[in-house]
Amino acid sequence: MVGILIIAHGGLGESLIHCVSHVLGKHPPQLTHFVVGTNDDPTDLLPQVQQIVNKLNTGDGVIVLSDMYGATPCNLVAKLLAPNQIEGVAGVNLPMLVRALNYRDEPIKTCLEKAISGGRDGVVHFTKTGCDHHDKKTN
Repeated sequence: MVGILIIAHGGLGESLIHCVSHVLGKHPPQLTHFVVGTNDDPTDLLPQVQQIVNKLNTGDGVIVLSDMYGATPCNLVAKLLAPNQIEGVAGVNLPMLVRALNYRDEPIKTCLEKAISGGRDGVVHFTKTGCDHHDKKTN
């Protein structure tokens, strides 16, 4: 099973995990978050994050999701990357997280592709009648 770590500013990671736990009816295993504060030095955070990634990686790799490309959480993720073992994605949102969790028993590359498409396809401009049904984009 692919482990998933969210590295984000403030309470975003915790909130996303709370929301996805509600959607799925339970807190998924091998899913956690790490908070980056305003005054945190990324150099000091790196060893802590590496420990978390090592714990999450049970052999199938870890996808690390960050909040915004170019920001401190993303720059921290960049220092962790190892192809096919530790993969990173910026721009985490709830559809991305749901999709990643639904495909985490697949190889990490498949899970990564599904997470990215879920995040992208989960951004939809809708009308008053556009949200009254469920579609396959959240699966």
